[in-house]
This record gives sequence, C-alpha cells and structure tokens, in this order.
Amino acid sequence: MAYTYDPENIFAKILRGEIPNKTVLETDHSLAFHDIYPQAPTHVLIIPKGPYVTYDHFAAEAADEEIIDYTRTIAKVCEMMEVAEGGFRMISNAGHAGVQEVPHLHVHILAGRPLGRMLQPAG
Repeated sequence: MAYTYDPENIFAKILRGEIPNKTVLETDHSLAFHDIYPQAPTHVLIIPKGPYVTYDHFAAEAADEEIIDYTRTIAKVCEMMEVAEGGFRMISNAGHAGVQEVPHLHVHILAGRPLGRMLQPAG
C-alpha cells in the first residue's frame, strides 16, 4: 500500500513547535506527550518524528535506529508513568475502519483505572 503523509496534521505541527504540548519524553526519533483529551488517569501519546502514517508503514519504511528508538521510548514512558504493575493498554489505530483520527503514527498508553473490554462482540 502507498502511504501519503499529510505534513499539516496536528502531530506534524507539534513536532515543528507550532502547537505546544506537555512533553513526557523526547528522544532523537520520538516524542511522548500527554493527550489533551485524556481517556484514563494516565494517557500519553508516543509518536515517531518521521513522516509515518500507521504502524505498518513505519515498520516497513523506518530506519532501524528509528524503530529501536521508538520501541525503547514506549518502554521508557511506561516505566516513567509506572503503569506496568497495575496494567495498561497500548493502542494504535490505523486507517478509517480503525478510527485513526490523526494521520501520523501514534500509540496511546492508557492506565490508572480498569479499561474494560477492548471490543464488544459483533452482534
């Protein structure tokens, strides 16, 4: 699949410093920040700095150092937010059917309360 990255999406603007954020952690290739509309007591977004639309796009095209940095940034954020012991959910939505709202790869780390089932059975 060919991916078209929109450089005017909100996360690209955050990366360029056009929109402020509440940074949790910044590395050479990644940025983690608090979600402005938190869905749980802990709700952090982690984005790569490169122009990737979805995780499969990132996994197919990112350089090894970007992939390693992004993966380790996720681990570091989980450690910093102390979410491992009580449990957490990591979500990455992709495309229209996946209800992706911003066309820039991002994972949500949600924790701090029971989160319920991820999906309800089709019925």
